[in-house]
Amino acid sequence: MNVSTVPAPEGSRPVSITTKDACVDFPIFDAKSRSLKKTVMGLVGGNIASSSKVPIIEALHDITLHLEHGARVALVGHNGAGKTTLLRLLAGIYEPTRGIAEISGRVAPIFDLGVGMDPEISGLDNIMIRGLFLGMTRKQMEARVDDIAEFTELGDFLRMPLRTYSTGMRVRLALGVVTSIDPEILLLDEGIGAVDAAFLEKSKQRLGDLVERSGLLVFASHSDEFLRELCDTAIWMEHGRVKQQGDLEEVLRAYKGHP
Repeated sequence: MNVSTVPAPEGSRPVSITTKDACVDFPIFDAKSRSLKKTVMGLVGGNIASSSKVPIIEALHDITLHLEHGARVALVGHNGAGKTTLLRLLAGIYEPTRGIAEISGRVAPIFDLGVGMDPEISGLDNIMIRGLFLGMTRKQMEARVDDIAEFTELGDFLRMPLRTYSTGMRVRLALGVVTSIDPEILLLDEGIGAVDAAFLEKSKQRLGDLVERSGLLVFASHSDEFLRELCDTAIWMEHGRVKQQGDLEEVLRAYKGHP
């Protein structure tokens, strides 16, 4: 297992994520049929609450976690199990409907690579905007532009509007930016399949370096190999609940043996 734990810098504030009985519900207004509710549930995971006149999707239920600096946590579970919803809760994008969620530290959510990018401006300008969106200063991003440009291999395309880019080119640009930052809390969802195999391998090394610089990592992926490279513990999500939490290999064995 290639896991590297970074000690907390001396004198720095403590980095942690704490949730207690946290729930995230989505009310579905004007639902016309049961099939509509099933469709929405398939998108966010969880269960349908039938006791209310307004259908409620219970996307996350009774999530209790405490993660501190040095944690390297894998999120496993089938599509719709609640992994992405949990990442958004930990990022502060979703507020808990019930319970609490407390995050201490600067969060870098890397599960929607396109957020904070403008299709009408150049790739170079988007590097700056995306970096600022992720909490970096203008001076910090100016010092990183050349490295990011070299990594993306986009050349003269960096001076062209983002709307002229293919999907793979956009992913290259976004990955170049997000892997250049220094996060305290890194929330990562593996969604980089739009690039070619050679660039994906190059990206994995850069992601590994990013994880080593981060204080705390939560990583959702379907790749056991990738999880083993970056994580040492795991959380198994099922129907919006924590099914099991503990050692990575133990959780993976339980999850893979689950019918």
